[in-house]
Amino acid sequence: MIKAENLTKNFDDIVAVDHVNAEIRDGSVFGLIGTNGAGKSTFLRMLSGILKPDEGSAVIDGEPIFENVKVKSRFFYISDDQYYFNNASPLDMMEFYSRVYPAFDKERFQKLLKSFGLEGRRKIHTFSKGMKKQLSVLCGICANTDYLFCDETFDGLDPVMRQAVKSIFANDMAERNLTPIIASHNLRELEDICDHVGLLHRGGILLSRDLDDMKLNIHKIQCVLKDGMSAEDLGLLQRIKTEERGRLYTITARGTRAEVEQIMEAYEPVFYEIIPLSLEEIFISETEVAGYDIKKLIF
Repeated sequence: MIKAENLTKNFDDIVAVDHVNAEIRDGSVFGLIGTNGAGKSTFLRMLSGILKPDEGSAVIDGEPIFENVKVKSRFFYISDDQYYFNNASPLDMMEFYSRVYPAFDKERFQKLLKSFGLEGRRKIHTFSKGMKKQLSVLCGICANTDYLFCDETFDGLDPVMRQAVKSIFANDMAERNLTPIIASHNLRELEDICDHVGLLHRGGILLSRDLDDMKLNIHKIQCVLKDGMSAEDLGLLQRIKTEERGRLYTITARGTRAEVEQIMEAYEPVFYEIIPLSLEEIFISETEVAGYDIKKLIF
């Protein structure tokens, strides 16, 4: 497990990360959401031991990460800015990483290169941005580390490649308990893969939740009420947001599905149904309660 406690980093008078606390469980996918400049990259660089925190600590299974070679061998960091050696080819990078990571799977790497349509002996500097992203993911996956730190990994990938990468992540999570930590400015990219999402804003964690818990305890109801009733009359319902179009109400409410159904049945509406919320809708609802407009923060 990765644990960050009061993690803080300043650059002169700029507070990049401000006393962030987070726990990342093994075998889960942790999504870190935030605008450019929110502190995502700085947070990942402290987790990977590239930057030393000014305050607080980052540990893996209780061991500090900074300047700890043993711990660093347990993760692979995929930077937003791709860096490869001058005139290097994918096979050159394979040889390099196999020396850094003894468990690097060369056979799988070469198979994945063919699957992704990447030429092993072609110079990487001739690759497109998306191809370089693909290559960095393949290097990270084949390093066979416990953790994979991904900074805007899906940025630059087309939809087909995004799904291919997500499938590889899911496969390695099932087979060897891989734990990806993915930073992104786009909430929609992570909706179908993350178990836990943290919203980083101005260097601090604004909201951090398990997605299953969030989805189980917040629901969207569409209903038509009896004549003379309005949403204001649904006093037992913990309403977060209400929209009205003619007689049709769309209500976002807190509570388990069973609790919401029991309350709605008691009011005997003409019609009602509970429909699933997207991750975007859940975060919008949660952050609006806290006084923030998430659409201005991450979209």
